[in-house]
Amino acid sequence: MAFADSFISAVLVENVDDYEVEDGVVVNISPTKMFTGDEHPAIVLPWKSTWLKKGKIKSAERVAIIKVVQPTNLGGCVFRGWDWLGNRVRSFPRDTPLYISAQDEIGTVSLDPRVFTNERIASEAPQTFALKLNLWWSPGNTDCFIHNEHPFLETHTQIHGLGRMQKFRQRDPSTIYEDVPMSIGYSHDPFCRVTGENLWTYPWHRYYADTDSIWLAIELHP
Repeated sequence: MAFADSFISAVLVENVDDYEVEDGVVVNISPTKMFTGDEHPAIVLPWKSTWLKKGKIKSAERVAIIKVVQPTNLGGCVFRGWDWLGNRVRSFPRDTPLYISAQDEIGTVSLDPRVFTNERIASEAPQTFALKLNLWWSPGNTDCFIHNEHPFLETHTQIHGLGRMQKFRQRDPSTIYEDVPMSIGYSHDPFCRVTGENLWTYPWHRYYADTDSIWLAIELHP
């Protein structure tokens, strides 16, 4: 993938069938179930993930397999083509060390956005989205900025370290009302709600890095 290098292994596999995984976070990037295991098969739901170690993906439509293989000097990603977010968002706090990798557009997916956001079970109004993936990196104890503006659907998966996805009533850390722990291999439920055609709202939210962390952003662009 576009953000793979000697520090981070990242591959995309499609039409998966009995695929062996030595060690890595496996993300189900599809609207269909992923099946893992052998003697005792398990189900990983759409847009969710797991951490396999000498494991097997029995079947899946599309997965990303990501692993930090060289944690020493991992923060050096800022010198390996990653970009400080403040270079893209002029209002971003200059003392916040939040860095974004290259983005990889991996194809398209057809789904009902309200199924993606868990607002309905059965698909009624599917549409096509472009799928885009990128990584984020921050050192420990980083406030990665409270925001609520996204022109796309998104969710996140923890790849390395420990962090939290948090929700707020206002753009003020003291108004927090939900704290979602993020450990390696975990993907949170989408925060957004559909409000119209290609329209969705997000609560005030942020990622908070408790330790040096890398997490994956999965974006669905209409």
